Amino acid sequence: MKSKLYILFLALTCLTSACKKLDIAPKNVIQDPDVFSTPGGIDIYMARSYSELPIEDFRYSPERGFNNFWIISPFSALTGEALSRDQTRAMPENFNTDPNNESNFWAMSYKLIRETNYFIEILPKYSANFTEAQVNNWTGEARFLRAATYFALVKRYGGVPIVEKVLSYPEQTVEELNTPRASEEAVYDLVAADLDFAIAKMSESSVAGRANKYVAAAFKSRAMLFAGSIAKYNKVNLFDGDKNLVCGIPAAKANTYYKASYDASMLLDGKYSLYKKAWAANDQEAQYQNFVNLFFDVASPENIFVKQYNYPNTVHGYDAYNVPRQLMGGNGYSSELNPTLDYVELFDGFPKNLDGTIKTLDANGNYVLYNNTLDIFSSAEPRLRATVILPGDVMKGESIEIRRGIYTGSPAGGIKKFVAENSTSNYPTTNIVQSANANQTPYKLPNGQLMNPAGKSGVFTAEGTAAVSGFSIRKYLDPNMPTSEVLENHSDQTWIELRYAEVLLNRAEAAFELNSSGLGGVNYQQQAFTDINQIRERAGAALMGSPVDLTIDVIRKERRKEMGFENKIWWDLKRWRILDKEQNGKIYRTLMPFYVADAGKYILDARLDERNVRYTFDPRWYYEQIPAGEIAKSNKIIQNPGY
Repeated sequence: MKSKLYILFLALTCLTSACKKLDIAPKNVIQDPDVFSTPGGIDIYMARSYSELPIEDFRYSPERGFNNFWIISPFSALTGEALSRDQTRAMPENFNTDPNNESNFWAMSYKLIRETNYFIEILPKYSANFTEAQVNNWTGEARFLRAATYFALVKRYGGVPIVEKVLSYPEQTVEELNTPRASEEAVYDLVAADLDFAIAKMSESSVAGRANKYVAAAFKSRAMLFAGSIAKYNKVNLFDGDKNLVCGIPAAKANTYYKASYDASMLLDGKYSLYKKAWAANDQEAQYQNFVNLFFDVASPENIFVKQYNYPNTVHGYDAYNVPRQLMGGNGYSSELNPTLDYVELFDGFPKNLDGTIKTLDANGNYVLYNNTLDIFSSAEPRLRATVILPGDVMKGESIEIRRGIYTGSPAGGIKKFVAENSTSNYPTTNIVQSANANQTPYKLPNGQLMNPAGKSGVFTAEGTAAVSGFSIRKYLDPNMPTSEVLENHSDQTWIELRYAEVLLNRAEAAFELNSSGLGGVNYQQQAFTDINQIRERAGAALMGSPVDLTIDVIRKERRKEMGFENKIWWDLKRWRILDKEQNGKIYRTLMPFYVADAGKYILDARLDERNVRYTFDPRWYYEQIPAGEIAKSNKIIQNPGY
């Protein structure tokens, strides 16, 4: 027994004496001093954190999540902005259940939060290597990243666990690590506090893709506007066992958040401006081209925060998926985004009925005949053409041919509607020549010319690679990319996550809400009016005449037009709590051009989507389902209502 104890003592003594030699990090493992001792090391750490920031850009879809290779269910196909051959309901069926999509977002977010907390805790240990300004700026960046991540969480789930320090096991017990959900209000207050720190401590210097104090201010204007909307409009509430309101914010806090949004937006005055490099007053073509250029000028004074791509290292496939079919590249994709007529009708400058729908019938109920499909939009605000490819408009030097078919009957006495106003029936085959797919049989016109019934990019009844709504998307499509380069993961245009137009819209909305509540001290109605008119002037839309004409619906409509197809409208509709009303068995509308053979002219048929795709939004979806795996880990995290 003594000999056994002696051997054990020797073993322990040897192990103890060897500790100093064993406590040496492997040379291939990066340690804190390697990262935090130099600006270069810190830049590398920051670059990784920025790459993990939850930005809903070209590589995001709610079905597949962030940074995905293949975007077949685009975000704007959830909102009524567009139809898609792949997105056929208001929410993807597996939105809240597929572990490969949004439901892994929770874990991804807390990983980034841990990284930012670690940075905030460790950097002071190496502060002697840097100036106070450098330390403040880097810490401000980390707080910005944490705020942006918590905002992405709270706008999805409501209140979530707040973790402001690095958690470690086994140094901390399981009970200490078991953090409950905070109230939704507390999470927004944390976001505000982090952004206030960033605004106060960061510099004004600007590096593309990284935050500065004005990026933080712009982001605060967005986040606080969201919080104010939840306080005012939310009706889905959930209390935890400690009576914390984890879903919902007390209505009394609405003005507090609207004022915070308003004040943050004021900080950007004089620092950024609307892009107007090619703009000219009373020149529709210049105004159209200016709005197109806005999304490709990396030196734009409007860009506040961007995510850069650079071929071949970082790329996306936006062009390949969305070009009109006649501009399709070698991968064989096209026309994923097809703007709805409902979206187009938000814009001004073309004939409309009293209910705001496009007017394509005369007083007798017959189709109006047009020389070409663009005639009806000849006076539309230029921003529409810069956002949506209208049938017959030009892209990359080609007229984009979008037709539903050729009408072969007589136009004498007028042509009545082919299908009833609220019908989703297929078009009749009598007197209408259609194409099932792109391999069309040309139709011989009375003048002897041959015409493909659907055109090069039109609607094919048996194929989903063309303009199923009668429109195609233009915003963000590279007008100079050769067809040979329109390939998956070949595009590298910059994503603009925050631009000054959004800040003006944020301020206008916050100001209007503050004015509506009777808050004095500032002429909020006048400020909102001025901001909206700035947006409308640049867009080429008619200016509003008086502040009294401004309503919340006008402001929301302007936002939907300006920010369309930038992956922001979904969140606007959710924070306004109007999606369940808009999408209650909703079928979106399309505009189908037909060529009238005997007249040599066009008619336009406004109708419901004949695919009969119905959108319905369940109010429980205002708060997403917390992943079941996260709830299984903790008895303190309760599920959201309805799941």
